[in-house]
Amino acid sequence: MSSFSDDDAFEAAEMSLSQRAMMGARPTQQANYMDGLNPAQREAVEALDGPVLMLAGAGTGKTKALTTRIAHLLVTGKARPNEILSVTFTNKAAREMKDRVGRLLGETVEGMPWLGTFHSICVKLLRRHAELVDLKSNFTILDTDDQIRLMKQLIVASGMDEKRWPARQLAGIIDGWKNRAWTPEQVPTAEAGAFDRQAVRLYTEYQSRLRDLNAVDFGDLLLHMVTIFQRHQDILQQYQRYFRYVLVDEYQDTNVAQYLWLRLLASSHKNICCVGDDDQSIYGWRGAEVGNILRFEKDFPGATVIRLEQNYRSTHHILAAASGVIAGNKGRLGKTLWTDREEGEKVRLIGHWDGEEEARWVGEEIESMQRGTRGMEPVSLDHMAILVRASHQMRAFEDRFLTIGLPYRVIGGPRFYERLEIRDAMAYFRLAVSQDDDLAFERIVNTPKRGLGDKAVQTIQRMARSNGVSLVEGARLCVQTGAIKGKGGKALGELVIGLDRWHQQVVAESDTHIETAEMLLDESGYTMMWQNDKTPEAAGRLENLKELIKALENFDNLQGFLEHVALIMDNESEDMEEKVSIMTLHAAKGLEFPAVFLPGWEDGLFPSQRSMDESGMKGLEEERRLAYVGITRAEAVCTISFAANRRVYGQWQSQLPSRFIDELPEENVEVLTPPGLYGGGYGAAGMSMNASPAFSMARESTIFEKASKADVYNSPGWKRMQNRNQGPRGMSQPIEARGLTIDTTATSSFTIGDRVFHQKFGYGEVVDIEGDKLGIEFDKAGSKKVVAKFIVPAGQENDVPF
Repeated sequence: MSSFSDDDAFEAAEMSLSQRAMMGARPTQQANYMDGLNPAQREAVEALDGPVLMLAGAGTGKTKALTTRIAHLLVTGKARPNEILSVTFTNKAAREMKDRVGRLLGETVEGMPWLGTFHSICVKLLRRHAELVDLKSNFTILDTDDQIRLMKQLIVASGMDEKRWPARQLAGIIDGWKNRAWTPEQVPTAEAGAFDRQAVRLYTEYQSRLRDLNAVDFGDLLLHMVTIFQRHQDILQQYQRYFRYVLVDEYQDTNVAQYLWLRLLASSHKNICCVGDDDQSIYGWRGAEVGNILRFEKDFPGATVIRLEQNYRSTHHILAAASGVIAGNKGRLGKTLWTDREEGEKVRLIGHWDGEEEARWVGEEIESMQRGTRGMEPVSLDHMAILVRASHQMRAFEDRFLTIGLPYRVIGGPRFYERLEIRDAMAYFRLAVSQDDDLAFERIVNTPKRGLGDKAVQTIQRMARSNGVSLVEGARLCVQTGAIKGKGGKALGELVIGLDRWHQQVVAESDTHIETAEMLLDESGYTMMWQNDKTPEAAGRLENLKELIKALENFDNLQGFLEHVALIMDNESEDMEEKVSIMTLHAAKGLEFPAVFLPGWEDGLFPSQRSMDESGMKGLEEERRLAYVGITRAEAVCTISFAANRRVYGQWQSQLPSRFIDELPEENVEVLTPPGLYGGGYGAAGMSMNASPAFSMARESTIFEKASKADVYNSPGWKRMQNRNQGPRGMSQPIEARGLTIDTTATSSFTIGDRVFHQKFGYGEVVDIEGDKLGIEFDKAGSKKVVAKFIVPAGQENDVPF
């Protein structure tokens, strides 16, 4: 058995000279390290013994309280550095905590060996006791790709149908079981029955194969340590003595395995301090259990619960709005955030005709705030963020920002047109327009899988080169000559026939380009590939493909759309440039911005219909917590918006404003909805209400009436929109997109050397002309490629067309 028999000797080996020096408290440390704590934070720092729940609301300085507590343990001599177990969820958070403790103590903290993430700490423990779970101490850790490859080998070896049991799906199921601390023998019968027990059998074989390989996956790191502690009381008791104090950050995000591991370690001395916020538990979809924090007092009777409620981030109106929404949740411990800052601006609520109008308005507001023309000091683009519920919402904002030259960054993922599924679909579109696009063909020839490996692709390439033709023609020759046979040859022949058919449809315009695009993705099998994919990402990829089809509605043909995308993606901003941040609400947790935009607050989109369908009331409450997180990211300006209509599968659908809007306190909200959004009354929303009786009472709220038919909006941005062509119900309609088709044969009205003006980039000189596409060297913005319609000659600045 790999364990330490002499605790003192082991501890001495772990301690460096600098750690020993930290054992004595210096007078300056005692005088200074707790300066600046408010009364609640100080209480949380000084309550060292016994179970403590630090219920820390958004922006209440919980990291400051947690790190000061660690410093207090060290300075008072309650614990040595290696006797404190402090766990976090990210390496970044662990580094920040270690740095802060060092600053508080006035020296670098070199030796806190047990301050880190759950996984990093469990790796160290498991290497000491690997043989207890039939591993060697030098085991390897598999990444996700390795897991899926191994799972696929097991599926093939067992003779199972890979389409019915996709490797990625089974790997996800098993990872979920590990998060709940279930070994193969512990998977409940009801859970196993849902998968015909095939998944449990594969789980058993998978674990056996991992042992043969002397390997673990990430889920095993916690699961193995929980198993060791449960089966070997002597090992558990040694670590209970060794870790005298346990501290946990973001406790609301723990899964069952993490929860059990922590409870086992703290069950003897009870010196555990959990820091978290039940109102910010938003990761249920990846195994987090909000119940862990809700039952803390039951798990540890007599626990001290300290609420950190003084917020240092947001204004009064923002906090009141967030509190009003989260109050709708029944399963919460409860707290009231407050601030001694000024009241600030009320939370702004505005409805739009559709999503494109929403994106256009947000773009104008951002530019106004950047210029300081909203009656406030200019706000840097770096200090503004758009937080969406679903990634497919980003497309409208990205298109708009790229069109007007507004720099942006996507946090937590690639930009819309850089996503894998969008690149794949665009490659199909490019081949439908031109069969000479060899790069596009290489991308999709085996996507979805057609049984064409590297050898087959090389055969196609050789055939094309030897005959001086494109890869599509090379593939055709391979089929005709039998150079590629079997299943792969048959699938390749079907692909070539399909490419001919889709190209002919584009040339003949026998169908609309939207119908052609949808047909192409269906007939190629690409849509079905993602429909059959059971990973958590698949649903989002399908939504993104729908959004791509929706984007085609603003163009006359596929070629114009492809040119538009090529143009806007070519205008990549410099890394050092200020940029607006776009991200999902999940990715925004832990971040803060002076100005935040929260678009798409419509029932079915937010709260997510899928989340409610799959998890019922539990899902709705998590969606409400997500709304709370979104609002509390804002420091000074928070804008919530919704669309009255969305276009789904080519059909306009009326949207009902999110039920969360009804929960916003009226006195903290300024309604900016333009007049006539619902025809002066409920209109389309009223019809939606009839389909949802549960809303009938909620929709009597004053805030909804104002949002539906208010006429109080007078900002410069809205006045500009009012001067444009008016669409249905008094709302302006998209007017630029169709004009973005580039005519490479057109004769430009500009010549090289002309001085010109662009509203965003300013003055510049034309240095290159390609039809309607101008290469311009701007005085301040550098080289850009811009469509001519967005440029005017210098001296005609007032005529710039947007």
